[in-house]
Amino acid sequence: MKQLKSHIWFLSALFIVACNKQPAKGTFGYDAQFLQKHKETILLKEKEGQSQLAIVPDYQGRVMTSTAQGEEGKSYGWSNHELSASGAIQPKINAVGGEDRFWLGPEGGQYSIFFPPGASFDFANWKTPTVLDTEPFDISSVSADRAVFEKRFQLRNYQGFVFDLKVEREVSIFGKKEIEQNLGITLNDDCAYVGYQSQNKVTNQNVEDWSRDKGLLSIWILGMFAPSEETVILLPYKDSLQLNSAYFGSIDDSRLQADSGVVYFRGDGKYRSKIGLPPANATGLIGSYDPGNQVLTIVKHSFNGDSLYVNSLWEHQEYPYRGDVVNAYNDGPLADGSQLGPFYELESSSSAKALQPGEAMTHIHATFHFEGEQEAIYRIAQEALGIDLSKIPY
Repeated sequence: MKQLKSHIWFLSALFIVACNKQPAKGTFGYDAQFLQKHKETILLKEKEGQSQLAIVPDYQGRVMTSTAQGEEGKSYGWSNHELSASGAIQPKINAVGGEDRFWLGPEGGQYSIFFPPGASFDFANWKTPTVLDTEPFDISSVSADRAVFEKRFQLRNYQGFVFDLKVEREVSIFGKKEIEQNLGITLNDDCAYVGYQSQNKVTNQNVEDWSRDKGLLSIWILGMFAPSEETVILLPYKDSLQLNSAYFGSIDDSRLQADSGVVYFRGDGKYRSKIGLPPANATGLIGSYDPGNQVLTIVKHSFNGDSLYVNSLWEHQEYPYRGDVVNAYNDGPLADGSQLGPFYELESSSSAKALQPGEAMTHIHATFHFEGEQEAIYRIAQEALGIDLSKIPY
């Protein structure tokens, strides 16, 4: 009897230790637990809980991070734990992170919504609109595999025009068949996976049309991801390349190269730089590959061949509607040595629409992560992106 009691006590002790065990930093469990401590957090799950998303309504219904292997699996999104925990409000932008965040463009130019009317286009005058930064989105509904949010608000642009708009945002997690259908691939047991999308709808609530001469908006979705020394961002392109790499100065070929329909761009979080592709080059797909961790990330976005895209360069623009469809950003130290991250970003934008009152535009941005053996990852990259990862030049 004494031996039995000892055995029961031992099992109970193991149970207590297991329950009190803290998830390791860098895992989804760690990030989810952190978020739940500081903010209301919605978890969406698929594949018996192996595929998961963490969404924060207070951050505009933002997907903060995801995993392909449950609580102990890698956390793919970048999160600024220090800023989130502090509760402080920063004057320019509250870069809390997140791998699918809702923004609107343009950022710069004479129709900007990030600069006040008449201001010079420099950092001193730049500010993220509060509603895209610190204001929560309202929860419309939540189920096991989707969450729906909405928000009505106003924005004033550089011309002084006031947009009255409503945003409806639905985030849903995919099952295996949906991932295969979305990307035209076959998934085997040789890799873990997670896939999800945000469907973002903007409706004109003004009593007048939105017009080109007053300024138009684009739906802009940005994903911030944890970098590594070896991460390479992949931008497949079609036709003659018209790469925009002038955002933050020159980028040498140790960080940026293009060959055979693919732009290769370092995502190591060590050098601040940004690139973009115009409609003529866009394919509807972008991605990144981290060979050290054998993680392939693919972003698929809605693109139907439209040519009208807002220009976000910080200058008075000759062509304000010749902007990029997709962008990639690599974080790095600023001139004063400070740094937001490190992280890298994969971004997509909708075309600009001259909406009539009550008319809406929609943009879909889907994110997929695959993690496994090299052979499996190479096969998926070839099937989905048409890219041979063995030819990466770095």
